[in-house]
Amino acid sequence: MSTDNPTASVEDGDPEFDAADMQALRERVEELEESIAEIDEGDDEKKMTIIATQGSFDMAYPPLILGSTAAAFGWDVVVFHTFWGLDILHEEKSKNLKLSAVGNPNMPMPNALAALPGMDRMATKMMEKKIDENGTATIEELIDLSLDSGVDLQACQMTIELMDYDEDDFYDGVTTGVGAATAIQHMAESDIQLLV
Repeated sequence: MSTDNPTASVEDGDPEFDAADMQALRERVEELEESIAEIDEGDDEKKMTIIATQGSFDMAYPPLILGSTAAAFGWDVVVFHTFWGLDILHEEKSKNLKLSAVGNPNMPMPNALAALPGMDRMATKMMEKKIDENGTATIEELIDLSLDSGVDLQACQMTIELMDYDEDDFYDGVTTGVGAATAIQHMAESDIQLLV
């Protein structure tokens, strides 16, 4: 039999392979298949870390919607709230978040008009009305949904101290006492990291 035949096998008497080489090759293939099976059975849970830094009415929605949606797909989700983003988790302040009309490119008014007293409150009321008419969840409902879905809503300890907040000021279920090192560790292990 010619060695030029690509379909030649040991069984056909291919002189390039002896029985010991073929057995070693079969054992190596079995080892690789077992390794792949172990990887497939391993922890395939995806992770997401969101850093929420802004506490305006419109910026409260993205981290809560993205976090609760990822959790619904079985992801391990952490939303780390720092600086003004901490107000989203503050039970009293979250009920009074404002939509800023100034510098918002999507507002249908010039900045000079948007800067007038009361415009932020008016813009917020208009958005709240739209949310209500559309049946969209409120910030409080999204916080409850996120917590119920297993999202770890974290409050930055340094910001709690900086803003002179009390840990009891936050919604039940919010994780307090978390520092930047913990957030960074979760980010390092995450498949997706977002800064909102």
